[in-house]
Amino acid sequence: MSDEDASLVAHVLELIEPLGRCNARRMFGGYGIYGDGLMFGLVFDGRLFLKVDDDNREQFRAADCEPFIYHGQKQPIEVSYWSVPESALESSDDMRPWARLAMAAALRKANAKPARKRTNKTTAGKPRKSGESRKRSS
Repeated sequence: MSDEDASLVAHVLELIEPLGRCNARRMFGGYGIYGDGLMFGLVFDGRLFLKVDDDNREQFRAADCEPFIYHGQKQPIEVSYWSVPESALESSDDMRPWARLAMAAALRKANAKPARKRTNKTTAGKPRKSGESRKRSS
């Protein structure tokens, strides 16, 4: 974590202070920005990225924001965080609408129905005999 990231985190927390209790936590070589326990922002390599989803992505795209791309072992991976317009970093009034969009996306994600766990098709739905475990020894 760079001093640049720590400075940006302090600045961002000041900008979003009117939105309520927000904090930052170190993670993955950067910082996560949280509001009401939900992560809605990411500071990495001197840049702020906010949470996007299908409901708000076009607003970020229209403002010429860019996705955060993580360079995985095999290929680059685009995650659901996008940069903010430069003007958003200049005042609370400019940051507020972007932070609200991101907080709403984080809340939608938190309230989404969890994905169903996949089950082993060979044993799924078959009743077990008393004392029998799912794994069978050879």
